[in-house]
Amino acid sequence: MSLEEKKQEVIEDFSMYDEWLDKYEYLIELGKALEPYPEGEKTEEKLIKGCQSRVWLDWENKDGKLYFRADSDAIITKGIISLLISVYSGRTPEEIAGDDFSFVEQIGLRENLSPTRANGLVSMIATIRRAAEEQI
Repeated sequence: MSLEEKKQEVIEDFSMYDEWLDKYEYLIELGKALEPYPEGEKTEEKLIKGCQSRVWLDWENKDGKLYFRADSDAIITKGIISLLISVYSGRTPEEIAGDDFSFVEQIGLRENLSPTRANGLVSMIATIRRAAEEQI
């Protein structure tokens, strides 16, 4: 599935829900489905700066594609990072760095988060983008 197709799939998934309460429930489910993150790897250097809750993110470049792993100590934040890595994991650094992450706006995520969570979202996106740019 291409990056554009994946983003469109996320937009469609979110459009199935009319209420933001249901969309939050969906994010929580995404967070619960995230692969377990090893406790021993939850280090300071893997923490995303600018998030109110603790979010750990790391990645590896395997055969020219970036694969992300993440965790958070807050359930909705964990769902947000899960959503982001479901879209960008397995993509080339060029695809990620060249993307505008506009699907986040299209699903209304930023405007329906508290200001501190919205700032965290911006920090997550910046970290994913920076990871890609460092690999180019």
